[in-house]
This record gives sequence, C-alpha cells and structure tokens, in this order.
Amino acid sequence: MHLGRTTLSKFLLQQLKGIEGANDLGALLVDVAAAVKAISAMTAKGALGGYLGELDARNVQGETQKKLDVLANEALIKSCEWGGLVAGMASEENDEPVPIPAEFRRGPYLLVFDPLDGSSNTDVNVSVGTIFSILSHAGDRPPAEADFLQPGCEQVAAGYAIYGPATMLVLTVGKGTYGFTLDREIGNFILTHPLMAIPPDSSEFAINTSNARFWEPPVHRYVTECQAGRTGERGRDFNMRWIASMVAEVHRILMRGGVFMYPRDTKDPTKPGRLRLMYEGNPIAMLVEQAGGRASTGRERLLDVQPAALHQRVPVILGSRNEVDRIERYHVEHDNGTAHPYVSPLFNERSLYRPEVLG
Repeated sequence: MHLGRTTLSKFLLQQLKGIEGANDLGALLVDVAAAVKAISAMTAKGALGGYLGELDARNVQGETQKKLDVLANEALIKSCEWGGLVAGMASEENDEPVPIPAEFRRGPYLLVFDPLDGSSNTDVNVSVGTIFSILSHAGDRPPAEADFLQPGCEQVAAGYAIYGPATMLVLTVGKGTYGFTLDREIGNFILTHPLMAIPPDSSEFAINTSNARFWEPPVHRYVTECQAGRTGERGRDFNMRWIASMVAEVHRILMRGGVFMYPRDTKDPTKPGRLRLMYEGNPIAMLVEQAGGRASTGRERLLDVQPAALHQRVPVILGSRNEVDRIERYHVEHDNGTAHPYVSPLFNERSLYRPEVLG
C-alpha cells in the first residue's frame, strides 16, 4: 500500500473492502481512535492539566487507580457507547461489563479494553498505552458476561495506542499489523508503518528479574542462557529491557524484535499469571501473530486459551518466533522430565537464596 498521506479512515476503507460488516467495524475503529486522541491530549498535558496522581479508590483488580486510569476509561466509554456499533463493552477498570444506555442502539460488536496500560508510569513521564479488542456479538439482546468469553482467535480486530514522544495507533483486522502516527497539526492518524514484521531471531529480552526467585525452572533456564551471552550455549550476547508497560515493551518488539515474558510464577498461588487474558493477552497476541511473531503461555498458544472469567489472568510469553519456540520447548522438557538439570546462578552457595538444583 502506498504510504503518502494515507489516513486511518482511508486505510480502513481499503483494508475492510469485501468484509461483512465492514462499515460498522471501520466506524467503530474510528470511534476508538477518537478516544485515543483525547487520552493522548491528557497524557501530554500531565501535571499541567491536573491529570497526574492517585485517587482514593481501587479497581476490580485491587489496584490503586490513577486519575488518568479513570479519565481514559471514561473517554473510551463515551466515545463508543452512542454510535450503535457495540452491544456492550468490558474494561479492566470495571468489575462487570459496561452496558449500553437504553437510549442508544446496540450494534454487532463487543469492545474490550485496558484504558491505560502501564499507568504506574504516568507520574514519571514514561510511555503508557491503551489496548483494545473487538469481538462479534450475534443477536439484539444485551450481552451477558459469557458472551465476552471468546478465545482470542475469534477477535475481529485488535490494537493498541502508545503515548510516547509521538502518539501511535497500531492495529490489525486480521490482514497484517499496521502502525499509524498521530499528526497533531491536522488531528489525523497517518499510516507510517505498513505491514510491521517481527524478526524471527533476536538478542533482546524483557522480564522483571525482581521476580526471579518465583520463576519456574524453564524460565530460569532461558534467562540464565541469555545472561551467559557469547560464552554460553547461545553463543551471543543479549540485552535485557524492562519498562513496566506492556504496550511499550511490545511496541519495541514490533519495531526491532525481542521477547517479552511475564511468566507463571509462585509469588501468588492464586494467580496463575499476572496479565489479563481479555484486556492485554489476546489483543496483543493477535497483533504479534499478524506481524509474524508468536504468543504463548509457555505451554499453549495464547489465542487458543478459552477464557473462563472476564478478568482472568494468564502467563504471557511473546515476540520473535524462534525465541518463543525455544522457551516453549524448555517448558515441555521440564514438564515431561527430559530437561537437563542445571544450577541457576541465583541459587549458588554464596547467593541470597538457598542452593537448589533446578531441572
């Protein structure tokens, strides 16, 4: 597709041609983009607009809400509830699905979103983002929670916005992953990154090493190999990154490759993973796969996981295909007992933790 000055609206007309419900899906994506512009303006003003700081409230996850969490949530709801395009919405910030007011017509889609991913970074001016997923909804009735519980492979569109030095909107309708940059002078998203592609190999990984003592052996094995660099089994040096904003991590991977890991651990036995399947895992996994990468729980394809609850958490490992393949293989070998025993440097005799052979 010729770049030129291809706006989001023009792109959607071309990309959705021949698809059933194309007009409604395109219009909904334009509504989401309108909310993104509003959120972008708020994050850009920051303290000047009085948008920073915490509220004396917690969301359904038990997390302290930032002012911008609530404002971004309201922006998405207000932008998308009135157009007759959605039958219902679900937000990470709301315990139950968000109903469509009676005065508005219901449409054929469900919108699921994390209004402000990485919001803990807002007060220190680090990139944050918005993640969204669009699902089909049949019939005229209001959706129940069960209607939202569709595996990620059934998404009709997904995307994220990243609020950094430039605001970008990255999306897919199942025909590749595309990036748009907000031109603030004209207020339009312009196609700047067509058919984004994740390199199959990489020498960069992102993981929160403060949780290392809680990791499963396959993750220890992989990270230890990366840390050993050119003197170890991998034969090359790796760089580690950690921003604490999934959108920022994934955006870097889409631009230059890498692997992002928020694996299952033993820190809280009630949580088999940390990231939310519906709001974060599924939409990001669709974008990553459409860009040639892979997304996994470590033991199965992320997009094949059948959701059991609206706020379900899962392990997430995604990025460059060959790296994710390797991590999955380590999980298989660990689970069936064929992994070679090794000692993690984190558990050496002189470490903070007791010696333990991991296998």
